[in-house]
Amino acid sequence: LAPRPYLHPVTTLAGTAVTEVSPADHAHHLGVGVAVPDVEGHNFWGGRTFVRDRGPAELDNHGAQRHTGFQLRDPDGFVEELRWVAAGTELLRERRTVAATGLTDTAWALDFTFSLTNVTAGPLTIGSPATNGRPGAAYGGFFWRARKEARPPEVFTADREGEAEVHGTRADWLALTGTGWTLVFAGATEDTRRDPWFVRAAEYPGVGSSLASAERLPVEPGGTVVRRVVTVVADGGLARDEAAALVRTAVSQ
Repeated sequence: LAPRPYLHPVTTLAGTAVTEVSPADHAHHLGVGVAVPDVEGHNFWGGRTFVRDRGPAELDNHGAQRHTGFQLRDPDGFVEELRWVAAGTELLRERRTVAATGLTDTAWALDFTFSLTNVTAGPLTIGSPATNGRPGAAYGGFFWRARKEARPPEVFTADREGEAEVHGTRADWLALTGTGWTLVFAGATEDTRRDPWFVRAAEYPGVGSSLASAERLPVEPGGTVVRRVVTVVADGGLARDEAAALVRTAVSQ
């Protein structure tokens, strides 16, 4: 499963769960967290690894994210340190900051920032199935596995609608709407907004921000990659203007 810390259950203010852990369709999907399928060939996503000219393969290459300590813990969030370890070697050190903020009587925001620092003596790169030859599969980075329902959720941005139109595009925010709930994801830094969105709705409900979409992401020794995603968690189905207004408030706080 590529063990790692994750958030679950995340709920709306009315108590509707909007995350899943180890669902039947993908046992390695773990709520809300950071998952990367290729760090120098090591799988921190879980499941099979996509190999160029071969396809998905079961490999003994899974890494683990190991919690080493909290720098801060309070009722509204935390800061923790993690070690990304594979084959007995620490590749990355992560600082993760998570905070919850109230917005309205029916919505709140989850502010999720992670920084990955290369602690090896040489350069390393982060990849995805897309950079390894599988078109449209640039998953890896922040990932939210949402609840699966009888009907697929609706997906839209400020100017696009539907999984096919939204997947792989860059947008300031993206909304996923199910039965009685809406999630609105927003990149909260320039670097994060440059990453395209990875979206699944018909097969399963999930949204991620892609670290490596068209090419591998290099990280020099001592270099750090930082991303921040703010997610509005709302009861009910939000219209486009409502989603935009809430996410503007959330990101500005």
